[in-house]
Amino acid sequence: MTYIDSEFHRDKARSLLNDAELIFDDAAVQRAVDDVAQKLNQRFDNDEGAAFPLVLGVMGGAVVFCGQLLTRLKFPLEFDYMHVTRYGSKDQGGKIEWKVIPRSNVEGRTVIVLDDILDEGETLAHVKERLLEMGAAEVVLAVFADKNIGKAKPVTADYIGLTLPNKFVVGYGMDAYGYWRNLPSIWAIKTETGA
Repeated sequence: MTYIDSEFHRDKARSLLNDAELIFDDAAVQRAVDDVAQKLNQRFDNDEGAAFPLVLGVMGGAVVFCGQLLTRLKFPLEFDYMHVTRYGSKDQGGKIEWKVIPRSNVEGRTVIVLDDILDEGETLAHVKERLLEMGAAEVVLAVFADKNIGKAKPVTADYIGLTLPNKFVVGYGMDAYGYWRNLPSIWAIKTETGA
């Protein structure tokens, strides 16, 4: 999304929260991150003799989750990132686009992919398939949130922080039209399409 410095855009961004519904407060968000960290630590902190995993954050949505989760992990790891999207500034999914491919070598490694949300699952399914094609030995998916969309998804996450209702949500890395990734809690908002 292109940033335009105007009162109209600032007012529009603020108005997104006018009728928003709080889904999870700050404390629930932090408990969810603690839970994912604990489960990853149980698996990877006791894996004596195994090579340390490569952790890949999916930018930009996962930036908040990655930053806070990484400080809770107790095992050696290498961190890198990728930028894969199918939303852009829209609220409906589109074509998958790789903006940044990881620079780290994934061949023969366990790769932990961190993302903000497992929505329809198309993006993470594509990411997992691509990393396996690049030679990863295993791809582990850890998401801050899994949206309950009421139908099967092409991929499931190995580790999930929260399960969200099928609503358009913002906060903790998830945005609406490029805004509100910085909220520490999760809110459901009304979109221009009425969702």
